[in-house]
Amino acid sequence: MAKTDRLTIDNVREHVLGIKTQVPLLDGSNCQYINFDNAASTPALRPVHEKVGEFMEWYSSVHRGTGFKSQIATEAYELAHDIVGCFVGANLETNTVIFGKNTTEAINKLARRFPMEPGDVVLCSLMEHHSNDLPWRQQAQLYHIAVKDDGTLDEDDLDRLLDQHAGRVKLLAISGASNVTGCLNPIHRLAEKAHAVGARILVDAAQLAPHRAINMHADNDPGHLDFLALSGHKMYAPYGTGALIGPTSVFAGGVPDLVGGGTVDIVTVDDVRWTSPPDRDEAGSPNVVGAVALAQAVLSLQEIGMETLARHEMDLTEHALRRLAEIDGVELYGLTEPERAGDRVGVIPFTVRGVDHYKVAAVLSFEGGIGVRNGCFCAHPYILRLLQVSSEEAFQHKQEILDGTRVGLPGLVRISFGCYNTVDEIDKAADLLARIAAGDIQGDYEQDAATGTYWPRGYVPDYASCFVLQPGVHPRIRGKRLPRCGV
Repeated sequence: MAKTDRLTIDNVREHVLGIKTQVPLLDGSNCQYINFDNAASTPALRPVHEKVGEFMEWYSSVHRGTGFKSQIATEAYELAHDIVGCFVGANLETNTVIFGKNTTEAINKLARRFPMEPGDVVLCSLMEHHSNDLPWRQQAQLYHIAVKDDGTLDEDDLDRLLDQHAGRVKLLAISGASNVTGCLNPIHRLAEKAHAVGARILVDAAQLAPHRAINMHADNDPGHLDFLALSGHKMYAPYGTGALIGPTSVFAGGVPDLVGGGTVDIVTVDDVRWTSPPDRDEAGSPNVVGAVALAQAVLSLQEIGMETLARHEMDLTEHALRRLAEIDGVELYGLTEPERAGDRVGVIPFTVRGVDHYKVAAVLSFEGGIGVRNGCFCAHPYILRLLQVSSEEAFQHKQEILDGTRVGLPGLVRISFGCYNTVDEIDKAADLLARIAAGDIQGDYEQDAATGTYWPRGYVPDYASCFVLQPGVHPRIRGKRLPRCGV
């Protein structure tokens, strides 16, 4: 991007890698790909890609190298910490920024490093991604805060749990925005409630950071966010770096959860002296390239303006909610009122009456070149609550999975917006969904019982004409492999 070409919401599509990529359709034609799976991972911004390319000329080891390139790399790596910390309004005199792979790793690290004693309680909501649920089950007594029928947090239930476990609640772990419904949680009000009972708060900001401005507030502010985790791959920097931000004092004590190079000041055969944060919790050779990418992504988002991004995505969400509500057979979940688009980020879950969610996603892809996600989005309890699946039905589905079949499993289809998506793309998706709901499906689809996925019968796309990792070796067909849990 030329220095005079300022990144704005109006020209951001010009600076998204792969925005003009053509994909094959079932009818033999090609179309420009529409990516509505941004809640899982966003594409890379061109300024991020270019900054990484620029840095690669100077890439070297960090911290302990004396060469000039090492000095440059070290300076870039350390500055990246500060850029990310400032992005979320952290006081870097009292807080530290720890880099890792992603939000999942960040939360797991905090779960292992947060000082806990037997009997301590952690509260998380029923809407949490598994990454902000499962790590706490291993470290404390975990209780789930209920959600309402529209998917929003039941604060009355939070108050009940805080009162019921008075004196034992050490942490409230809550998502800033749901990866299923997009619901925004009142994180600063929740922080005040946690602090009032002597607890701290962690905000899983994986879905919040790309869409809304974040300010952790001053340490002595009752609404201060104690810990925050985010991922670069959801912020237009898919280069393998995430961050955990929190009080330096917490990470200055105890033994790091990962030990080895870079975590110590001195080692003898009978003693170890750990170094200071963040190095203490960044064992091994760090992902310097990913850190540079994340920092540049932050700078790029700030150049566009977080308020501008929020307004744009609210407009997209409002339009999508109106269009989808007009389609007979499409049922929306979560906050469905278009006028409440400001209370959520651009993540919209839905079902199509009479059509398996697996099949809806397949048809959107093969017949429209539209990438979405379907299933339970690593938030199984939340999905079961939204779909009002009984405990008996849930048990039956669990047994079916254990028996090797995913046919008939409950789930939703999710579209999720990035800063570069457009109203025209929404309309194209809505038009195809209307066809699906009306039974106007071109292909003859068969379902793989083991994976649940649908595939057009006899159709084999020419992957090799698009991308080949190893010449002469044809890529495996995803439909023949067991898919991992989606985010």
